[in-house]
Amino acid sequence: MAADPDALNRRAALAAYASETAACTRCALASGRTQVVFGVGDPAADLMFVGEAPGFHEDKEGYPFVGQAGKLLDKLLGGIGLTRDDVYIANVIKCRPPGNRDPQPAEIEACESHLFRQIELIEPKLIATLGNFATKLLSGKPHGITRVHGQPQEATLGGRPVTLYPIYHPAAALYTPAMLHTLEDDFRRIPDLIAEQTGAPAQVIPFPAAAQAMPEPPVEQLGLF
Repeated sequence: MAADPDALNRRAALAAYASETAACTRCALASGRTQVVFGVGDPAADLMFVGEAPGFHEDKEGYPFVGQAGKLLDKLLGGIGLTRDDVYIANVIKCRPPGNRDPQPAEIEACESHLFRQIELIEPKLIATLGNFATKLLSGKPHGITRVHGQPQEATLGGRPVTLYPIYHPAAALYTPAMLHTLEDDFRRIPDLIAEQTGAPAQVIPFPAAAQAMPEPPVEQLGLF
């Protein structure tokens, strides 16, 4: 079967933009990074995940969500019949903050146009915002994740309507294992939300038992903030 020309064009555009951002020096984080962590996944994905910032492991490997929280994200995706190849994953901030601290407002302001450009090129129909920083930035509202998780909301990004779906960052379940059930519940709604946007039938697949018990690693191993 011939490759989709639109997908090929998006892949080429994303690759060109990734090369451009690899030399970004818009904020002081550039001086301490190993590399820019641009994003990974399907350049024509209907579903996009946006996290916070690269951590230690992401900075070394150049890909988002490769630490313990990334492993949990993979299990949660598997629980709804998806893999990383089916979605696109990026962060608000493309460079690791020192000591995995929270991104500062000036850093978000300097970096946010990179994320907005990614969204413009990928044209996702559903964006799952993982945690407070992604949710507040893309919604343009001050409400925290505890208040709005699991509640889809409409937004306009890149000149296009898109559904935002705020959910807890997988790191929350590593800090508080009981929160895993909340994450699973919120993930179970994703197939229906995608179906609503694309007209495709939803396919609900039970979460595997392996996703029920994740060890809680030391904080320094999370590689997320």
